[in-house]
Amino acid sequence: MKKTHIRFNIVLRQEPEGGFTTIVPALPGCVTYGRTLREAREMAKDAISSYIESLRKHKEPIPTDDETLVVKRRIDKFS
Repeated sequence: MKKTHIRFNIVLRQEPEGGFTTIVPALPGCVTYGRTLREAREMAKDAISSYIESLRKHKEPIPTDDETLVVKRRIDKFS
């Protein structure tokens, strides 16, 4: 089977109790956690692979982030 590369944006959110939650916006429900940034990134890689494997098994299309524009916007706090 030919290997292809797909890129996905991930969001890493530091949790107050420690560690990082990782969300993959292009894959609904694809959320994982790691105690460190490194672990969170590895867990995301595993979660994405498992998610794609399930999509293929069920003959569903694989979404991508090719058309996604990621923007960070600062909002001033309101009193």
